[in-house]
Amino acid sequence: MRSLLQQFKKRRLALGLKQSDMMLRVGVSRQQYQFIESKGNPRLDTLDLIAKGLNSEIVLVPKDKLDQVRALLESKDIDREKTSESENTASKALSDDPWKGLLEDNG
Repeated sequence: MRSLLQQFKKRRLALGLKQSDMMLRVGVSRQQYQFIESKGNPRLDTLDLIAKGLNSEIVLVPKDKLDQVRALLESKDIDREKTSESENTASKALSDDPWKGLLEDNG
């Protein structure tokens, strides 16, 4: 849980938001949000609201796929500003299937 709460804080800071900004985005007071971020044990629906307020999603990743998912997420994003048709095609293919079957169950 701690890692998820740290990720929320990191994402909030990356968006340039204060804890008090979360009241309008999520519907919890600054004090409630501060508690959640520091040591709270929020309900699943609260976690989902916070993620949405941070323009994010919570994703369940199988442990055996975690390293692959992290590598994918840490890799550089495709430069969407390039106008080359082949690059636009590659970008569309990635947006159609960004995981490229990575989370499929191997049986």
